[in-house]
Amino acid sequence: MSIESFYPPRRILMGPGPSDISHRVLQALSRPTVGHLDPLFIGMMDELKVLLQYAFQTKNAFTIAVSAPGSAGMEACFVNMVEPGDKVIICRNGVFGERMRENVVRCGGKPIVVDDEWGAPVSIDKVEQALKENPDAKILAFVHAETSTGALSDAQELGALAKRFGILTIVDAVTSLGGVPLLVDEWQLDAVYSGSQKCLSCVPGLSPLTFSPAAIEKIQSRSTPIQSWFLDQSLVLGYWSGDGKRSYHHTAPVNSLYALHEALILLQNEGLEMAWRRHQNMHDVLKLGLEMMGFKFVVDARYRLPQLNAVYFPQGIDEATIRRQLLDTYNLEIGAGLGELAGKAWRIGLMGYGAREENVALCLHALDTILHKE
Repeated sequence: MSIESFYPPRRILMGPGPSDISHRVLQALSRPTVGHLDPLFIGMMDELKVLLQYAFQTKNAFTIAVSAPGSAGMEACFVNMVEPGDKVIICRNGVFGERMRENVVRCGGKPIVVDDEWGAPVSIDKVEQALKENPDAKILAFVHAETSTGALSDAQELGALAKRFGILTIVDAVTSLGGVPLLVDEWQLDAVYSGSQKCLSCVPGLSPLTFSPAAIEKIQSRSTPIQSWFLDQSLVLGYWSGDGKRSYHHTAPVNSLYALHEALILLQNEGLEMAWRRHQNMHDVLKLGLEMMGFKFVVDARYRLPQLNAVYFPQGIDEATIRRQLLDTYNLEIGAGLGELAGKAWRIGLMGYGAREENVALCLHALDTILHKE
């Protein structure tokens, strides 16, 4: 059998990720590869750190891109900060809160789970009660933007609550970074991870990560070794920091980092506040069209992510067939429900470069046309 080169079609990605990518970012991928210890590449890494600090709104010196997707960013936070026996308050209101719990268990920690309904934000009152009942807790972990439901939790209040009780925070910002306000320093957040393929509109495979000085102190004062060699950030630090020569840790994904650098330049040029406003404006247009067609949102408007719209689809339809028709007829991808919402809802993404008027118009037209036929 002769296998030939793969040429994918140009899809319009309006699912839960990856998102549409600008031609500028794709072109950055094709630039000549240099060595991962090349002085010019190290200079670009330094620029990348500055750009990520802007995106996270932080002055944290340890702000990097982990050479793996957002799930590895999550694991990097937990394996570095959670020691065996550490009690961790886990907020679970969707799939990714549960993944946090699994990480704590694998690190030998003791998860204390605070549950909220799918589609609801994390309850501040429940978290405060859990902290009162567990004064020996070391960390509060929560998902800022729950990708499985489209719910946005109050990271500012949760960060302040953690500081009031003298504990650290681990925050999942995979779907929030670049799409809604996220102010790491002002909100006193300690370990925050994200993904390159959501609102940053870069290729999948990188995880922006920032650690506060308090998080670094926690890592450096551990009494047990970090269970992952690759994700041990005390080792990675020597590759991302220092003047002149850097220590070898791993072969960085050189061209993917070019692409992230370009994506962050686009974000810088647009301006964070303008990007947040664009996501909200496109959501408002999509919301109006979907509601006119009779769709109901999973999440209350007060807690709804503009960039991830979970909607219940009409009963009696073959939802998988309709999503396939969108793909085959319009080259348009939307996402299926996940976890408790599987077989009940669709997830329509408006992330980064994909949050554009023409995408919203096409999505509404395509859904209207196919559903009328059904």
